[in-house]
Amino acid sequence: MPAVKQNRAIKYRVYPTPEQQVLFAKTFGCVRFVWNHMLTDAQQFLNEAGAFFIPTPAKYKKEFPFLKEVDSLALANTQLDLKDANKRHLESPKTVGAPKLKSKRKSGMSYTTNNQKMRNKNGKIKDTIYVVGSLIHLPKVGDIKVKVHREPGVDWVLKGATVSCTRSGKYFISLLYEFEKDIKPVVPTKEASLGLDYSSHDFYVDSNGKVANYPQFYRQSEEKLAKEQRKLSRMKVSSRNYDEQLHKVQLLHEHIANQRKNFCHAVSAAIAKQYDAVFVEDINLRGLAGSLKLGKSTNDNGFGMFRTMLEYKLTSQGKTFTKIDKWYPSSKTCSVCGFVKDDLTLADRVWTCSACNTTHNRDHNAAINIRNVGLLGLYPA
Repeated sequence: MPAVKQNRAIKYRVYPTPEQQVLFAKTFGCVRFVWNHMLTDAQQFLNEAGAFFIPTPAKYKKEFPFLKEVDSLALANTQLDLKDANKRHLESPKTVGAPKLKSKRKSGMSYTTNNQKMRNKNGKIKDTIYVVGSLIHLPKVGDIKVKVHREPGVDWVLKGATVSCTRSGKYFISLLYEFEKDIKPVVPTKEASLGLDYSSHDFYVDSNGKVANYPQFYRQSEEKLAKEQRKLSRMKVSSRNYDEQLHKVQLLHEHIANQRKNFCHAVSAAIAKQYDAVFVEDINLRGLAGSLKLGKSTNDNGFGMFRTMLEYKLTSQGKTFTKIDKWYPSSKTCSVCGFVKDDLTLADRVWTCSACNTTHNRDHNAAINIRNVGLLGLYPA
């Protein structure tokens, strides 16, 4: 089987100098500025001509010369991101919203640049992005100190970099690499397959009856977070005490998010290592969070992020990851005889099939059905 091209990103913590921090802030601002202007012009063109036309960033450099101070590829990638956002909206208008203007206070701070071959003053061809020891060289920025905790593969080719800054003021850089890998498809069996049913309380219940026992990190820190936010609310905005207290709140939110991400990585890696095929329900988590008073629990567990991690970890090994139609009645269907209990309510956590008298745990039964219908899709009867 021919080798397949794959991409992997390695995220490092970086420590820019004060001058580099200023340049990063300018770049984040210019990226947001260009996005908003391109989106506004594209919407105006749509209203007048009936087509969503996105102008190039070069259009704005004459009127706004400060755009020339930052990496031009960061602005070019912003145009591509806007095109991609509009494309995804047009393909799935019901689930993906239209591109929106970015806010300085609420939007994330990041930009992406590409690695290119350039000829230097001596006539030698060099990469615009490269790593030397504990330093990463970036266009316009120069050498920036980085904490190297992981090395790329020998044959990995550096394609680009994304610089980001958290609200607490920590800087990171994600280096995107491309490499070729021989992937041999793995033929799954029933024994090596797993069905996962989403559980608001336990994160998931699998077809073997095991639960993830999600620690509910937000709930653990909720009281402490409320205390710190209460202090913040009593302080004068933009004062020194306010900024210091805001930093504490931001660090606490960041800590919770990191705990959640680490849990999802650990669990998804363990499943991808043990099983050859995993089937999950294509549940609308955003809709679930907005109904049934489950918003806090749904947003806390990060199940959507977990599914994404599980997918790329399985597919990179030639294994199977499949989402089952969300309208499939996995909870209402008896996994033994196939009887469908139409009057099953959300409050019924345990139910007995009237056709075969089998007593089911609601979530475990759903996970078995998800696995079975997933296998049926792979191997139709």
